[in-house]
Amino acid sequence: MALENKLGIDDSVALAREEERISKRKAIELFEEGILGTLDAGKFSALQAIHKYLFEDIYDFAGTIRTVNISKGNFRFAPLMYLKASLENIDKMPQSTFDEIIEKYVEMNIAHPFREGNGRCTRIWLDLILKAEIGQVIDWSKIDKEDYLMAMERSPIKDIEIKHILKAALTDKINSREVYMKGIDHSYYYEGYMIFKAEELGV
Repeated sequence: MALENKLGIDDSVALAREEERISKRKAIELFEEGILGTLDAGKFSALQAIHKYLFEDIYDFAGTIRTVNISKGNFRFAPLMYLKASLENIDKMPQSTFDEIIEKYVEMNIAHPFREGNGRCTRIWLDLILKAEIGQVIDWSKIDKEDYLMAMERSPIKDIEIKHILKAALTDKINSREVYMKGIDHSYYYEGYMIFKAEELGV
């Protein structure tokens, strides 16, 4: 069953393909039009704005805090009754060092505030913080998918592994469209979607 959507698509595979095509195009706009630079790095409001921009043409819930409990495999994300308080606490977390930023990223992943599209938006949000605070971003093409997923699964208990993986992939190419696009492509790869070729997107 496909999530209810504005496109009228009821096939989950077809929806995934169209969602990727549209939201990738919107992600490019975020970068090209300088919209990311106007957001308050590290705040939930910034993540909310990213989510709304990417998915507003697809879902009514774009940019809206989820109203259901969700899980992935055996892992349950923050219970709905604690979600708002969790997001308020994340806003207050320090972010002046690499370690502090990744700790904040891990907490936002546990919160998983949206019904769909959390991973993609949170990785853009993470790079926004890194760029603002330490003048670096992640080159996601240097990160092994399985290593990343396993480290993220373990991160609520022990975050040393995810910190090591992400630190090894840091780059100072903070204004590179190519590095940004690698992050967008890998976001979909991590979440199990097919990667469209750039020419299929017309970019």
